[in-house]
Amino acid sequence: MNDIITLINDALWGYVLIAVLVACGLWFTWKTRGVQFRMVGEMFRLLTDSATSGTSGLSDSNSTHRHISSFQAFAVSVATRVGTGNLAGVATAIAVGGPGAVFWMWVIALLGSATAFVESTLGQLFKQRHKDSFIGGPAYYIEKGLHCRWLAVVFAVLITVTFGLSYNSIQSNTICGAMHEAFGWSPLWVGMALAAMALVIVFGGIHRIANVSAVLVPLMAIGYFLLALVIIVMNIEQIPHVMKVIVSSAFGLQQSVGGALGATIMNGVKRGLFSNEAGEGSAPNVAATATVSHPVKQGLIQSLGVFTDTLLVCSCTAFVILISGLYDVPELNGIALTQAALSSEVGAFGPVFIAVAIFLFAFSSIIGNYYYGEANIRFMTSNNAVLTAYRLLSGGVLILFGAMASLEMVWNLGDLCMALLTACNLIAIVSLGKFTFRLLDDYRQQKRRGIKEPVFHRSQLPELADELECWE
Repeated sequence: MNDIITLINDALWGYVLIAVLVACGLWFTWKTRGVQFRMVGEMFRLLTDSATSGTSGLSDSNSTHRHISSFQAFAVSVATRVGTGNLAGVATAIAVGGPGAVFWMWVIALLGSATAFVESTLGQLFKQRHKDSFIGGPAYYIEKGLHCRWLAVVFAVLITVTFGLSYNSIQSNTICGAMHEAFGWSPLWVGMALAAMALVIVFGGIHRIANVSAVLVPLMAIGYFLLALVIIVMNIEQIPHVMKVIVSSAFGLQQSVGGALGATIMNGVKRGLFSNEAGEGSAPNVAATATVSHPVKQGLIQSLGVFTDTLLVCSCTAFVILISGLYDVPELNGIALTQAALSSEVGAFGPVFIAVAIFLFAFSSIIGNYYYGEANIRFMTSNNAVLTAYRLLSGGVLILFGAMASLEMVWNLGDLCMALLTACNLIAIVSLGKFTFRLLDDYRQQKRRGIKEPVFHRSQLPELADELECWE
């Protein structure tokens, strides 16, 4: 079974998705006039305003809703981005594809941030009211924007399986591996404890998930970044050599095998996408929950999330591994490589710190991943029994499966699900991207007129007025 999945992954990633992802990133960068570069200042302004005010230009006055701020939505999406992909995923990419894989992770992040902007803006545009919060995502904009119910259902099924089930087994596998490496704890018992904690949170709904993520995400990201920064500063004289190794390996200048360059690019793109999720269709689900005055606001904030994930956290891991020189040790891969690299720099404290960090990173990803599935379960059915069954599977059964399964199996399953999900979402956002471009133009025009907090009304897109529920 694992061999069959590997063959399918090689075909999808080697011949289809890499080219499509790069092409989409270039297209969206051109059509938005480099929004991910030109509006970085606005991204930080919106994020800090939201973190302090909690509303970021609130315009929806429906008092029955418990508002989720842009910062909370950003925290949930970063919680799923900043996880095993940043520690174990980067290590796997380097171990399999060489140091050059890091370069291609950077490329896909720079291009993918434009894709992330488009998909998250669409998620906001087509969001709907649900009980005490908003709900939305690709399934909703596929149905409302493309009027294609069957494709929307296919996406909803794929993202539920990918994030709520497959990815959660990866997170669990990595946590258990880190705990076993650092403390010798049994994966079964660690998996059972994880499942119990996850179930308590996921049964509390999006508000509990958002509140937990808003605390865990800054804590884990800042702590890990500071430790990595200390290691980098202590080895600052090695940084020019590390950059030279990354760039030369990225273009095949150090490879001695014909297919090595292809493996470098493929692993860099795969692990980069797993980490930052740009174009995958995940972040729009949580982007839609935020209460903002204009869809572009959340698109900009989610675009910033890609930079945070790949250019900051992933780069920290890559530099630590390359400084250690352990990346070409055959028996080291995944989280074990990251732990060994840290151990070589800070001693016995390294594996323990990584075990704690990966717990915070991956556990926040587990609860964030769960929500992506819940939003799409609600799209397909209002039957509470189905939602309960999903909660038990995502927060319990698949966490235990990941704890006991092999590293290779859970990553291969994740890659297959990710490929199918991304292909489905890219079809939608390429077709609907024209609305995002118009929204961005409107946002920029309002800013040029001196309006600090631009406001959107559905009458500005008359052809979609009947499909937009939340922009009266």
